[in-house]
Amino acid sequence: MKLRSFLLLVVMGLALALLVACGPDREEEAAPAPAEGEGETEGEVTEAEKPDTLTMWVNDEDAQLDAYEEITGRFTEETGINVDITPFSMLDQTDALSLDAASGGGPDLFFQPNDRMGDIYLQGLAAELELTEEQLEGYPEGAITALSYEGAQLGIPAVIETYGLMYNTELIPEAPETIEELEQIAADLTDASADEYGFLMEGTNFYFLYPFLEAYGGYVFNQDADGAYDTEDIGLANEGAVEGAELIQSWFEAGYLPQGITGDIMNGLFEDGKVGAVVTGPWSIAAYSEALGDNLAVAPLPTIDGENLASFSGVKGWLVNEYSENIEWATELALFITNPENAVTYFEVAGELPARTDVEIDDELRAGLVEQAEYAVPMPNIPAMSQVWDPMADAFEFISQGQDAQEVLEEAVDQIKEQIQLSEGAN
Repeated sequence: MKLRSFLLLVVMGLALALLVACGPDREEEAAPAPAEGEGETEGEVTEAEKPDTLTMWVNDEDAQLDAYEEITGRFTEETGINVDITPFSMLDQTDALSLDAASGGGPDLFFQPNDRMGDIYLQGLAAELELTEEQLEGYPEGAITALSYEGAQLGIPAVIETYGLMYNTELIPEAPETIEELEQIAADLTDASADEYGFLMEGTNFYFLYPFLEAYGGYVFNQDADGAYDTEDIGLANEGAVEGAELIQSWFEAGYLPQGITGDIMNGLFEDGKVGAVVTGPWSIAAYSEALGDNLAVAPLPTIDGENLASFSGVKGWLVNEYSENIEWATELALFITNPENAVTYFEVAGELPARTDVEIDDELRAGLVEQAEYAVPMPNIPAMSQVWDPMADAFEFISQGQDAQEVLEEAVDQIKEQIQLSEGAN
């Protein structure tokens, strides 16, 4: 299965569903496009003074750090500019930038998923990039759109992803096609006293839980015929969402999912051969392959009532700090580390699918994710989406402990609405 097939499937959904929402006018001028000249890299910058060092916040995953250490070494060789990499959790970067960027405390480049674009735009954290058609050649149009807001291009795509079911063929010879089959595997293989499980997932992480709510009619924000999101119509406590949450709760009650399950715990047990299947994405394949070898296989998520589950799809990319003193060269670095050659390097080292249409990667393990991508839906990129994650994580923490799913979800939706109102008032 070729990468180009995956990209076409994912970005078609992104291009159709992403909303360019309203936001305040910003007086800052857009970052100038790199000028053309001689003797430099991608955009061949000549107008801006060359800095001694550029700084990057790289998501604190070992494989990603290893990949960018190698890639930025090439940038240094070609430009003479050192690149200082700081490991920094992707999900914590914007909070730190909000506090420190204006005073010069942030990096030149930071890394974010598309659902954060609206919030980043409204906070003025990312420089608006003016990129030429030549510079954007090879990036999927849907991925470019995913990292824009209100017509402003905020990021350069690096990764396109969704998630699926990864399983150990020594324990599960064939992938379960239905949720009932998955539950039977859990019943047959789970022995919590021995830390052995039929399947595991991050049972309080809404990113992975969304498909099970959507399967019964839950939704984040309702959309009109034009794809516009209605932030006052939140479907995370409706009858379908409650039914999906109760399904997840039943897995905790049955002992299929242990209390306090985290990604690190899940990964460790799966790599030790103690778990039949897990729900995760392409970022896990490298470590899983090393641990399980030929016993690792990947499949789409199992169906519910004959319908495929709608996982979240997303685009992650590099953004230039609005307050960087090196906006042109930071843009140049972002283009360099995501070019075709380096996109392949990143895939080979970090195992994530690059957001490019001009490279082909033939990989059997990613075929299941390609199939799952057909049913994936993009995460909303409006600012209100940033108010969803924490209340839903808290809600599922309570649900995992046996509290009434409907009451907990209704409280979460009330909290989301309050936070949206407060954030809109602040803007």
